[in-house]
Amino acid sequence: MRPTPAFSSARHWARVATLVLVGLALALTLTLGGCRKDRDDLAERSAEELYAQAKESLDNGSFGTCIAAYKALQTRYPFGRYTEQSMLDLSYCYFRSSEPEQALSTLDRFIRTYPAHPSVDYAYYLKGLVNYEENLGFLERMMPTRIRDRDQSSAQDAFVDFSELLRRYPDSRYVPDARQRMVFLRNNLAAYELIVAEYYLRRKAHIAAANRARYALEVYPNTPQTPDALVVLHKSYSELGLTELADGTMAVLQLNYPDHYYAQGQKKPREWTDWLWPFD
Repeated sequence: MRPTPAFSSARHWARVATLVLVGLALALTLTLGGCRKDRDDLAERSAEELYAQAKESLDNGSFGTCIAAYKALQTRYPFGRYTEQSMLDLSYCYFRSSEPEQALSTLDRFIRTYPAHPSVDYAYYLKGLVNYEENLGFLERMMPTRIRDRDQSSAQDAFVDFSELLRRYPDSRYVPDARQRMVFLRNNLAAYELIVAEYYLRRKAHIAAANRARYALEVYPNTPQTPDALVVLHKSYSELGLTELADGTMAVLQLNYPDHYYAQGQKKPREWTDWLWPFD
């Protein structure tokens, strides 16, 4: 008796499924075998060979291989001549592999263990850089003005790291770049405070808005956000009936920023990104 078409189809797909499973099992076996071979290969190498392989992987941008080699080096030779530099290089590999937590923990361990190391200034700089990049991300690259809407805890950490570098090692070669990044971070932190203040203002929480604007002026003075913070203060004071404070704030704005739209009695101009970001 000939099998029915449905039965033949079922047997066909059963054979296909079996072949797929066999293929997956074979691929997994080869992968695990390759990983085991790589681990065995790393375990048999000397400190010099491990460091050379890790450094070559680092230079080539093969950060996964770089991490594996540096970790093997630190595990097998924790007190060797390459230990200190390998810890710094491992931190950088973690950073480039988008593993900021691992990078920061490794850098903290390096600073605690080798506080007098000649490259400890680089460790502080790299900590700042990791937090700096963590604060930016994809959104900043696509819509730079919207980075200010995000949580700024990483930006604050980066600012502290760079500040520590400037305080401890003012002559470090990393100071000029760190100082430029601090300007950017400072402006973003001020802008974030202003965004929160304006949020409170829109919801008629005038005391909270005034407090946040005043904080931005006191902690981050002379930033591009200073005149807008004065605007929030003036509006809040006016709504609260604090006429004298409102008039004083307007006088400061008109004296220092006479061309500002609010000082001239105009409405705030909208940026093109405001039309693409309807969440304010």
